[in-house]
Amino acid sequence: MAGEHNKGEQPGELDVLLETEQTFPPPPEFAAQANANDPAIYEQAAADPEGWWASWAERLEWIAPYEQVLDWSDPPFAKWFVGGRLNASANCLDRHLAAGLGDRVAIHWEAEDADDPETGEEREGGRRAVTYAELSEMTNRAAGALRGLGIGKGDVVGIYLPMLPETVAAMLACARIGAVHNVVFGGFAAASVAERMEFSGAVCLITADATLRRGQPVPMKAAVDEVAAEMPTVESILVVDRCGTDPPMTPGRDHSWSDLCAAADPDCEAEPMDSEDPLFILYTSGSTGKPKGILHTTGGYLTGVTATHRLIFDLHDETDVYWCGADVGWITGHSYIVYGPLANGATSVMYEGAPNYPAEDRWWSIIERYGVTIFYTAPTAIRACMKWGREHPEKHDLSSLRLLGSVGEPINPRAWLWYHEVIGGGRCPIVDTWWQTETGAIMITPLPGLTTTKPGSATIPFPGVEAKILDDEGKEIEQGAGTLVLTRPWPSMARTLYREDERFVETYWDRYGRETYLVGDAARRDEDGFFWIVGRIDDVINVSGHRLSTMEVESTLVSNPQVAEAAVIGVPDEMTGQAIVAFVIPEGQAPPEPEALAAELRDYVATKIGKLARPKRIVVCDDLPKTRSGKIMRRLLRDIAAGEHLGDVTTLRDPDVVRDVESRFRQQA
Repeated sequence: MAGEHNKGEQPGELDVLLETEQTFPPPPEFAAQANANDPAIYEQAAADPEGWWASWAERLEWIAPYEQVLDWSDPPFAKWFVGGRLNASANCLDRHLAAGLGDRVAIHWEAEDADDPETGEEREGGRRAVTYAELSEMTNRAAGALRGLGIGKGDVVGIYLPMLPETVAAMLACARIGAVHNVVFGGFAAASVAERMEFSGAVCLITADATLRRGQPVPMKAAVDEVAAEMPTVESILVVDRCGTDPPMTPGRDHSWSDLCAAADPDCEAEPMDSEDPLFILYTSGSTGKPKGILHTTGGYLTGVTATHRLIFDLHDETDVYWCGADVGWITGHSYIVYGPLANGATSVMYEGAPNYPAEDRWWSIIERYGVTIFYTAPTAIRACMKWGREHPEKHDLSSLRLLGSVGEPINPRAWLWYHEVIGGGRCPIVDTWWQTETGAIMITPLPGLTTTKPGSATIPFPGVEAKILDDEGKEIEQGAGTLVLTRPWPSMARTLYREDERFVETYWDRYGRETYLVGDAARRDEDGFFWIVGRIDDVINVSGHRLSTMEVESTLVSNPQVAEAAVIGVPDEMTGQAIVAFVIPEGQAPPEPEALAAELRDYVATKIGKLARPKRIVVCDDLPKTRSGKIMRRLLRDIAAGEHLGDVTTLRDPDVVRDVESRFRQQA
């Protein structure tokens, strides 16, 4: 019976009860034109993984050729394309100009306030089409400006900016001179910026006067000034004028971005970088302890994102208009807004603001305006769009779309089907991608011209990637649930944690040995060999000895037509060890009484999964605490349930939501 614990399971195995009912083969017309439409590539890559990755590295422009594809003599510290020299900025810009593509649009940028909300008229500068030639000049001038400040190879430069073309130019300028960029999400509070600058020893910080949030400027430079004393290594602060707020400037330390770039040489020679020289550091969230500085290097990372971006998104750079709806402050933005698309010569859309500003159809108007053909976003955002209603996308012509993507967390089947039918018109393959900051590039994914997809499954590893599911003793589980691992090195893998080699080994490579990467996710492998990501290993609730995945309960809740979104946490319980508490956002404008809905949903979960999975409490809310990128902050929900101090909530999309959830948690006891 569904939901009952299988007594024959391996000890410690997860109770995973995801159903694999519908399948969606690639449309024949899509498969016929796909970049990857020969299933033999999987066998070829498995037989000679180094040769497979080398075939992609050879598509880049090398200043000096590499002598060895992979040095795995001291795992887990891999070296890829040993001895080779190249420059990431030159590969994203110079070689396209040399190929005569300078007039191709690199970035269609749309400001959050592109149109006046009262008149509907377009604001001056609210939309910019930045060509490869223009982006190259922006990057060269920024690189020259940094060099003029004495910044060079190996120096760490912090970037704390909104979603602007200047942000991309700043990243590429660092890569051009061999500086290591450390991008901090523009929605983070200044204290998080200071922490990351201090840990990395940054010598320079690039920020903006302010960022727009729902049409209102929110100071960035002034906030940075308040924590300047906590960034003792930062000698220079460059300020991009985004909102015209004219913040205070400290002579000698602070500089106008536009003034420095205008005075710089428009031709800054690219620094030859060793394949293993650092390209960037990206710090993970510090919500559960000291942030981890994930370090990625140049040649392997660029190879990984180039290959995955071209094959997974079936990029045809001459005709496609590609849009990744993430933020450059996260790894998705690094890999699939900046380095992957630009290395492939793509034309991309970059949007500055919220998906529902000034109205819930903003994303769909952007797709219609630019003729977007490939759209890549997060399940959380898809579920929000579901809640807002299909009438918003139906206002717009989305017929240009030919491929959809999902990133950031497992997508529940209901959201997958809505995305497929309402946004994709039933004609667009969906690539549900699994990967991490640490992996650098997508690891498990469909190839849209080859893979028959199942809603909710990331399907199978990308060619050249080897994934397995292991039990607690390290034995492989061919079919069933356990711990997800990667068992073969790949080019875009993190090389270490910045200045913390021991922590790198302890965190990722200790449990199953130094040649097996511990992902930190639980997963299931089905009868067809497809992978289903269940959630983080620590996102497991142990109810009376039965281990239940929070994602499983969440997926069941949102499969109920009355529920738009759900978040599930575990809380201590005297009787069962842990109990399930769910927070749900109801569908529609006039939901039933919270008590009645909660009772109905508790029974619904018990019917779908089993009585053990029935939530002890269900709290009905109008919204959930989310980051600006749309990620639900389950840590805050746990703190609310425990009555703990919540700390800084200024990085949330709407800090007032926390107080509302707290109030409802008390009222609905």
